[in-house]
Amino acid sequence: MADRFRITLGQLNPTVGDLAGNAALALQAWEQGKADGADLVALPEMFIAGYNAQDLVMKRAFQLDVMTHIEALAAECADGPALAIGAPWAEGAQLFNAYLILKNGKIASRTLKHELPNETVFDEVRIFDSGPLGGPYAVGNTRIGSPICEDAWHPDVAETLAETGAEFLLVPNGSPYYRGKMETRMNMMVARVVETGLPLIYLNMVGGQDDQVFDGASFALNPGGKLALKLPAFDAATVSIDLERTPDGWRVTEGEVAIFPDDYEADYRVMVQGLRDYMGKTGFKKVLLGLSGGIDSAIVATIAVDALGAENVRCVMLPSEYTSQASLDDAEEIARNLGCHYDYVPIKEGRQAITNTLAPLFADRDADLTEENIQSRLRGLLLMALSNKFGEMLLTTGNKSEVAVGYATIYGDMAGGYNPIKDMYKTRVFETCRWRNTNHRDWMMGPAGAVIPENIITKPPTAELREDQKDSDSLPDYPDLDAMLEILVDQDGSIEDCVAAGFDRATAKKVEHLIYISEYKRFQSAPGPRLTKGAFWLDRRYPIVNRWRDPS
Repeated sequence: MADRFRITLGQLNPTVGDLAGNAALALQAWEQGKADGADLVALPEMFIAGYNAQDLVMKRAFQLDVMTHIEALAAECADGPALAIGAPWAEGAQLFNAYLILKNGKIASRTLKHELPNETVFDEVRIFDSGPLGGPYAVGNTRIGSPICEDAWHPDVAETLAETGAEFLLVPNGSPYYRGKMETRMNMMVARVVETGLPLIYLNMVGGQDDQVFDGASFALNPGGKLALKLPAFDAATVSIDLERTPDGWRVTEGEVAIFPDDYEADYRVMVQGLRDYMGKTGFKKVLLGLSGGIDSAIVATIAVDALGAENVRCVMLPSEYTSQASLDDAEEIARNLGCHYDYVPIKEGRQAITNTLAPLFADRDADLTEENIQSRLRGLLLMALSNKFGEMLLTTGNKSEVAVGYATIYGDMAGGYNPIKDMYKTRVFETCRWRNTNHRDWMMGPAGAVIPENIITKPPTAELREDQKDSDSLPDYPDLDAMLEILVDQDGSIEDCVAAGFDRATAKKVEHLIYISEYKRFQSAPGPRLTKGAFWLDRRYPIVNRWRDPS
């Protein structure tokens, strides 16, 4: 009986729906595993289809295409190590989230996901059928159990595998990032190791898919919960690891343990990676954005340059008569610091033309929010014209605080195809700017140093749509607003929870009201990377028409 078992782990970045491209990545990993003398090459959950593919996997033509690609991949990988790959798999009228083991030119065995997640961004109960609790599969003389992602968050699947002869656990995952999730994952997997007494290898994918970014950080645990190795977070990697047979069973040979980045670095990497993959996977090469001289557009411009390179980013200043000289100077300075293209497009003439056109209809009515929103919508029109003319995707720049309470103009500053800071509250935007000014990593394509001018970080936030306007004229101060939003949105708390935290009841109820009446705006807003479990889109689904308010 062999005393060594080698697994090549493919911590890779698939693209949803790119079956041929994903199969090619799988084949590359298999070829490396073959060269390394691996017994098994393992890829993450749903790898051939990409994840999270949502309703796409229910399309019958897609299911048949998956089968065609799996069969071709099995034939290509016949002479060498076994290949384990995640796939949607139809059997009769049922559809499963499956883990397929390809050996000797065919599908030798398959594991079917039993515990289907049905919370936050996952909706698998609606899409997949639950597979039965099953036993391990064999590769040579070694029996391996593969609880698929959510299966490893519950004790029943792993315990059944251990009881039916699994010698170690290989857990394929499509596990997207949210702040603090790495610690939760580790705690869950340590629990499975302690319960079963088996080594466990946790294999996760990397890369962005719409709002979700998969952070990799695959790792291995030996019995007792000792960490044997951990791959770097967010980076694609194909790595061979060994298990050695001891008198007490298999043990993972210890290797490098990469340090998971802190919350600020991880969030920033998610925003950069989310934008980079959204662009790459949709086919866009360049972006543009309105650069106001404020902090939100400053951090978005920096993220864009870090993700795509300065040569692929166009910044556009669109001043009105309310735009301060400080904003003009700050916008030009950050564009210069980042090294990206900078355009200056005043909106005064266009705004006057619109005012003249509407004058007969608006006669006898005082100026109000309408005129302010015209400025924002005119900017949106001009930016979209530039987007169309130059083939550059427009980025929108609203932070989570604004998105939450609707402090944004639909068809105006909300116009755009992607919003890198959609899940970042305003107070954290300030902190993230300071973090980026003092930190630089090799995955950033932008320059090192304090690229965001200090004046942008310290000046009072303002939309500059009227004289002496400040955000605090319309909203609570951002530290208070964000604290209440954390309670009402991220924690799904109540008005009483806000009062218990020291906030005025009437103010909390106003914030709650703004959240609910802004649902229609969020429904039409651009996607953006998910940083928390309270992100707007799949994490939080509320009706647009909704008269309920917390009665407390």
